[in-house]
Amino acid sequence: MKKSALQIARAAYRPQLPIVLTGGVKVKEGEPTQSAGDQEEIKKLFPNTYGLPELVFEKTAASTSSKPINVGVILSGGQAPGGHNVISGLFDGIKSINKDSKLYGFLMGPGGLVDHNYKELTSDIIDEYRNTGGFDIIGSGRTKLETKEQFDKGLEILRELGITALVIIGGDDSNTNAAILAEYYKAIDAGVQVIGVPKTIDGDLKNNVIETSFGFDTATKVYSEVIGNIQRDCNSSKKYWHFIKLMGRSASHIALECALQCQPNVCIISEEVEAKDMTLSQVVNEIADAVVARANNGMNYGVVLIPEGLIEFIPAVKKLIAELNDLLAAKAEEFAAVPAEEQRAWVIKNLSAECAATYESLPAGVARQLTLDRDPHGNVQVSLIETEKLLSEMVGKRLGELAAKGEYKGKYSTMHHFFGYEGRCADPSNFDANYCYGLGYTAACLIASGVTGYMSSLRNLTFAPVNWVAGGIPITMMMNMERRHGHMKPVIRKALVELDGAPFLKFAKERDAWKIGTCYTYPGPIQYFGPAEVCDLPSMTLVYEQKRRKY
Repeated sequence: MKKSALQIARAAYRPQLPIVLTGGVKVKEGEPTQSAGDQEEIKKLFPNTYGLPELVFEKTAASTSSKPINVGVILSGGQAPGGHNVISGLFDGIKSINKDSKLYGFLMGPGGLVDHNYKELTSDIIDEYRNTGGFDIIGSGRTKLETKEQFDKGLEILRELGITALVIIGGDDSNTNAAILAEYYKAIDAGVQVIGVPKTIDGDLKNNVIETSFGFDTATKVYSEVIGNIQRDCNSSKKYWHFIKLMGRSASHIALECALQCQPNVCIISEEVEAKDMTLSQVVNEIADAVVARANNGMNYGVVLIPEGLIEFIPAVKKLIAELNDLLAAKAEEFAAVPAEEQRAWVIKNLSAECAATYESLPAGVARQLTLDRDPHGNVQVSLIETEKLLSEMVGKRLGELAAKGEYKGKYSTMHHFFGYEGRCADPSNFDANYCYGLGYTAACLIASGVTGYMSSLRNLTFAPVNWVAGGIPITMMMNMERRHGHMKPVIRKALVELDGAPFLKFAKERDAWKIGTCYTYPGPIQYFGPAEVCDLPSMTLVYEQKRRKY
């Protein structure tokens, strides 16, 4: 296969490991942990893997070499830059334990485990994928591991291949499944460890120990490059308002990070909308006010950033969606039998009076999108809702009202964008290349330590990689109970943008100036070669959260 010049040069990059992982390691145990919420319920569901201590690795002169181990690996859910480096780090880690260790990749996600589809990952294969984007080394999928039948079917192939440890690379739902699988295999004494690795470009899988999920750094840099390009075009032509929707269904971390990097005129943060109990009209008015203010200064152009999950954070709409999720889960067959032209009336009839009124007030297209097929978790597929077009049209209507009263005399022309998959499979930034490799290597160390139900962890991420702290945290530590498909289930709690956190406070301090002035910054493309201050910086979110900087 022909390779580009960048692919060839990038293959030569050698990720930096934390110094603690460059020789023998030993485990230091911390205090026992408890779940993020609903402690008694989670403890009852995970009696064998609840309350485990945090783990930190320390250097030791003793060799960690031991007998060969066979390990399986699964890429689960949506792609994120750096997944291949997690696998290469895992491969190198188990080979450092014993050169005869083997790594098997299950194909196309968790379904590969259940259906016994796999391939052995040899050094020749691994070397082809180091420092590359995508998940194409083994593919990914969204099959959920949640039934005893699936667990037992997977165990058959694990035993056949002599696999004693399984690494699941995924987001919050995938790692929730990893915790459930670890608990089951521990309960039946299957002799299989399960280790998770935190992956999601959305940035909502984190806490004070998991400082960031991998892929977030690269994806936000990709989005920020194209936002910067649009801002430069916007400032050149001076005639369009660009409405840009960004990935981030459950949290606004991507939008906030891109705002900090690019300084757009407006950025809506979903968590703030919810906290202020804002209506859709209030969100529209906030954007319209910016359009009017800039028009008064002769600037009929601007850039608006919108998180893809915004619609769910508007309290009235959020309540409607929750009720719709339960309704369509309970009456899926009945709804499917209703003719398309009668579905809107059927929904209104079956909702509470408050939610029916909200549903009826929405434009027909948006209302229709709220009843389309659910995702595998039973939720509305928010990415299908064209929020950027909805807002730009509603802003245009509001400006018409203001113009009729003589309060707006500008020109309003719009362009629409959705940046999503463009950022999921980019070649990882130096930060993500190092971070992912280290996460995979740490997973190998967790396996060597004999633990199960843990998530690979690296901390102190605003320092140089050699100073990162490696270890693991119990997955149950991140869990609480939430309603899914109409039932309460254990899941990893999503990390939302904290309105009293340093990244948001920095944004809130600056945004009024960005609204009125043209303060655009242009991050440009990811740089892989050059000075550290250009190539190796972590995300601004991480820098502000950690309140320290080493670069």
